[in-house]
Amino acid sequence: MIRKRNWLTAIVVIASIQGVTAQSGWKKIKEELVYNNAPFKQCHASTMVETKTGELLLSCFGGSQEGKNDVVIWLSSLKDLKVQPVQVADGIVNDTLRHPAWNPVLFQTKKGTLYLFYKVGPNPRQWWGMVKTSADDGKTWSAGKRLPEGVLGPIKNKPVQLADGTILAPSSVEETENRWKAFVERSVDDGQTWTVVPVDTSGKFDVIQPSVLQFKNGKLEVLCRSKQGNVIQSWSADGGKTWGKLSRTNLLNPNSGTDAVTLKSGEQLIVYNPDVPGKDWFNGRGKLRVASSYDGKVWKDVAVLEDGDKEEFSYPAIIQTRNGDVHITYTYDRKNVKHVVLRK
Repeated sequence: MIRKRNWLTAIVVIASIQGVTAQSGWKKIKEELVYNNAPFKQCHASTMVETKTGELLLSCFGGSQEGKNDVVIWLSSLKDLKVQPVQVADGIVNDTLRHPAWNPVLFQTKKGTLYLFYKVGPNPRQWWGMVKTSADDGKTWSAGKRLPEGVLGPIKNKPVQLADGTILAPSSVEETENRWKAFVERSVDDGQTWTVVPVDTSGKFDVIQPSVLQFKNGKLEVLCRSKQGNVIQSWSADGGKTWGKLSRTNLLNPNSGTDAVTLKSGEQLIVYNPDVPGKDWFNGRGKLRVASSYDGKVWKDVAVLEDGDKEEFSYPAIIQTRNGDVHITYTYDRKNVKHVVLRK
């Protein structure tokens, strides 16, 4: 009986996994590993951008191991995986001091400036924000520039640019190992200067790595990674100048990064690990799902990206390209980055 029950359970699980995407209308049209003979042992924290010229760029950090001083920022094209990634930033401070580089974020403004934000420092509690810019869609880059004191840049997920040109960069700080806070960095001059806007600092939730979503009624939502077992949300009704109280969504979160995007249709998508925190930081990162919502309040799974157990499939990035396709990248067991394309 036990064996039969296990087989029945497996059949139900497989059927539900196969049915999630089919019922939603989303189809997986491509999946591939990005790196073939990568110049690093480990990689993490991928980010994507579709440039004005239609180039699809990917960046991540890679080196011997996260937190080691040889970890640098790499850039490659998702349209030509045969070309090896190139190093575009590092953590060299001077001739005698070098830190790891962390969490790149690619973003292009409506005016065409391509930004590469990243962090440098010994750990997430002591790192600082850096930025480079490109005027030729990533072919060449400016020298790295340290962001002003108190401004970290987008911590993991891409900024959004509102209809009036305002840029909102989702950010956060790990003040201590036991106290995390999210905020939004707001720019009205195409990223030249930034104002830091806090997101509910009452302390009820420990949150980092927000994503920003836009709604047709003008409201904005941030969705955050948390230590409290759920993806946590906050709302703004004034263009990101102020944010409301943090509260739980119906999405589970094992203290792992997520990313979300607003589609042209108004549908909202989030990529997340559907589990709760475990004993170790990596627990709960074996399964990876895509969930959908139109109101930002009730979320339903629409695609299964991974259904593992002890592996690590984490730190997703998600964008919609001009042709309507949805591109997702994520850490593939720290050894590679996986690229998935969904179409409806």
